Amino acid sequence: MRIKRMAVGFTAASAALALAACGGGSGGGEGGEGGGDGQESYSVGITQIVQHPALDAAAEGFKKGMEDAGVDVEYDEQNAQGDQSNATSIAQNFASQDLDLVLAIATPTAQAAAQAISDKPIVFTAVTDPVEAQLVDSLEKPGGNVTGTTDLNPVAEQLELVKKINPDAKSVGIVYSSGEVNSEVQVQMAKEAAEEQGIEIKEATVSNSGEVAQAADSLGDVDAYYVPTDNTVVSAISTMVQAAEKNEALLIGSEAGQVEEGAAATYGIDYEALGKQTADMALKILKDGEDPAEMAVEQQSEYQLVINPEAAKRMGVEMDQEFIDSADTVVE
Repeated sequence: MRIKRMAVGFTAASAALALAACGGGSGGGEGGEGGGDGQESYSVGITQIVQHPALDAAAEGFKKGMEDAGVDVEYDEQNAQGDQSNATSIAQNFASQDLDLVLAIATPTAQAAAQAISDKPIVFTAVTDPVEAQLVDSLEKPGGNVTGTTDLNPVAEQLELVKKINPDAKSVGIVYSSGEVNSEVQVQMAKEAAEEQGIEIKEATVSNSGEVAQAADSLGDVDAYYVPTDNTVVSAISTMVQAAEKNEALLIGSEAGQVEEGAAATYGIDYEALGKQTADMALKILKDGEDPAEMAVEQQSEYQLVINPEAAKRMGVEMDQEFIDSADTVVE
């Protein structure tokens, strides 16, 4: 990969208010101190809906953020393998453990954790719309034991990439999971943006990753595909890449990992940085006693243009040099 002018940044959505402590199991003890050297020690459960590069990067970013803060953390890491019943079982297991905090990665696992756990702080990451997912009362004041970071991506700007790369494009196909609220939100945003851009949106839904290929074929003749941050579809991103290459239709992703896996381009967030940002919020809860109910949901405010010119060629589209030069990251 050739990295060019990486422009990554983020700011808090608003300042959090310091109130009563929320959580503190025996993993860290009262005040979070453990070990003979007085180093702060905590126990954290991590629940992730499925393994794919974006969510993995968020998890690694969280752990790196905790490590950089100099705290000792014992992790219980669990992956639901894309199965909601597994996510529920993991959440129920965490509810019975003496954990200091739970990290929930992606909307389905965050929903399962919020439903099962009421006496421990939960921080989420990679959740598109925490209000629509009924995780928080509002972005400014979550109101319960749950807060975190949203990965709401710039859907309109991502769709604009279709015509920036292929000005003649008139239709975009979207495959998404009917069981993911985060995807429904993004598809609605895509429809609104497409109407303004003069693009027709065609949809196909799936219930598991094994249905992605058939769903892509069902969309028929489209000029491009768009993949939202849908955990089911992203876990089968190679299938969407194959469909795009076979049909010579541009594939636009919603995060950098998809471009590294063969999509043509995206304009999106840095998931590792998002994970670190989530760790900062967790530390405010664990070390400073801040209350998740009063901690505003945070998001990144700057995005990266990541492109893969060779992938675009395999999809029958040539990127012009000016567009290539404008990218923050060029995958080769």
